[in-house]
Amino acid sequence: MKTILPGSTIGMVGGGQLGRMFAMAAASMGYDVVIFCESVDTPAAQVASRSVVGKLDDIEAIDAFASQCNVITLEFENIPAETIHRCSQYAATYPSAAVLAAAQDRLIEKSTLRDAGLPVTPFAEVHDAASLVSAADTLGWPLVVKTARSGYDGKGQHKVETAADADQVPWETFDSWIAEKWVPFDCEVSVVVARRADGVSETFPVFENSHANHVLDVSVVPTSVSDAVADKARQIADAAARHLDVVGILCVEFFVAGDEVMINEVAPRPHNSAHLTIEACHTSQFEQHVRAVCGLPLGSTEIRCGAAAMANLLGDVWPTDAGTPPWDQSLADPAASLHLYGKREAKTGRKMGHITVTAPTAQEAKQRVIAARDNLTS
Repeated sequence: MKTILPGSTIGMVGGGQLGRMFAMAAASMGYDVVIFCESVDTPAAQVASRSVVGKLDDIEAIDAFASQCNVITLEFENIPAETIHRCSQYAATYPSAAVLAAAQDRLIEKSTLRDAGLPVTPFAEVHDAASLVSAADTLGWPLVVKTARSGYDGKGQHKVETAADADQVPWETFDSWIAEKWVPFDCEVSVVVARRADGVSETFPVFENSHANHVLDVSVVPTSVSDAVADKARQIADAAARHLDVVGILCVEFFVAGDEVMINEVAPRPHNSAHLTIEACHTSQFEQHVRAVCGLPLGSTEIRCGAAAMANLLGDVWPTDAGTPPWDQSLADPAASLHLYGKREAKTGRKMGHITVTAPTAQEAKQRVIAARDNLTS
């Protein structure tokens, strides 16, 4: 394993908010960060040392970007395999094309994890109404039908209650679909794992997540689940990172039902549910990502406060008259930390930023972070 020391250049493929927070963490550690993105004013490009603008499959742009880097990483999964392959000819690139191949396709992802003996939600490949009805013979009704590729934040997902509803899925819009058994879970949690190229890894505490309209709304640490369930989730997440041979960050999302945990999906990158680590943990997920891909010693993932909660800020909190939200009202709570992503246009459902509050207990942190957000629209 090669160690990439501060003063070197890290390449980041993708210019969104995850790349932005990564670049800020890397800069604080003394690294230069070059962003490869498709627009000059992306959130990450605003704070990076420099950027290369071009289509992510443009060979000249890839070469111009990768030739500057000592190590390369990325902030989202849907990157052309050829881009990652070409980047890796210039510098070590994490995660690998093999990891992305699994993360880009739910069928490959679920099959890979299942075959490794890890608990996943029961699933079947489907193509049309007839194959969905056939899958229900094994999985039962209701089912959640998802596009195997390109879906996120609930996009491309359909809950199907009975065989009579099978034709309601827009089968013609995607080539590949997966049907998953509907799981009546108690809560949803996530675990973020950081792993170096030599296999050394660290897991963050378990985060408990709540969603609104299929988009993450609030994350809290510590969780309400038992220590035994939390330990099981962390062990499974670490096993998934090892089996996939992830270098960098992997987030594993779980359904919790009683004492059982089942993997819902994985993401080989920093994750929305772990943004609260910036304030809550000795090492944030973004600094840990830097440490992992650069081969540095991994930092402590322990919580440095009693509890913390994060609330997403969507474009919905912006005034309809294109004004600015009353940030001073949100920051009236002295424990509130505001993170805005530099996106110029607020749209309904678009992630524009987040607020984190630290407090003595998880319940108090959650109440206060929701109140801080509500103050923006009250």
